[in-house]
Amino acid sequence: MKRLLDRFSLNATGRKGEDDAEVKADDEGYFATQFMERPDTVKASSAWTARGLAVGAHALDPEVGLSLLLKTWGKDALMASLPAQEHRKLMQHLDFVTVPPGRELIVQEEKGDYALIVLEGLVAVDRVQPTGARARLAEAREGDVLGEMSLLDAGARFASCLTLSRCSLAVLSNAALDELAIEEPRLGLALMTSTARRLSLRMRQLSARLGALLTAG
Repeated sequence: MKRLLDRFSLNATGRKGEDDAEVKADDEGYFATQFMERPDTVKASSAWTARGLAVGAHALDPEVGLSLLLKTWGKDALMASLPAQEHRKLMQHLDFVTVPPGRELIVQEEKGDYALIVLEGLVAVDRVQPTGARARLAEAREGDVLGEMSLLDAGARFASCLTLSRCSLAVLSNAALDELAIEEPRLGLALMTSTARRLSLRMRQLSARLGALLTAG
């Protein structure tokens, strides 16, 4: 994660010279594959391709999707510092969709290479027990992010996410994150900072809930 953010920071600040040489040497093997440029006509596949079909996702007008995203994230410090023309570039890297209620957006224990930003609607975040029962961990609303941990570490999903209403979503894939690091590092850094901020807030909330349960017990 640190190396990924360092990559965004390097491209955004435009440092040259010896720093470039050090980063190139350090990243030679890793970034040769992770950040390889692809032809414009080829788009890397994502697990969302199959999941989107399974949940009956429909394309949302990118202009509408961007407007909803900026409504919730546009006031974040780095995002707010970028001009409108930079924001519009997000439409080239994010997919905007709508999903009906009662659909499993993310399945526990599956591997994932995408995260979802809730733009409208309500999503249940449940931990499925061995008995099949679902323990409600949280309910995600507009501005919340789902699946960002697996996007960053390529690990298994910790919980399942079920739409409780019709939802509008922005889909951020691992491939799109790589493209942002190469093509739009300032925009990518702003997006990742907003994501990290929300992940931190969620972890604090969970810590507070856990502390309260331990104290009560």
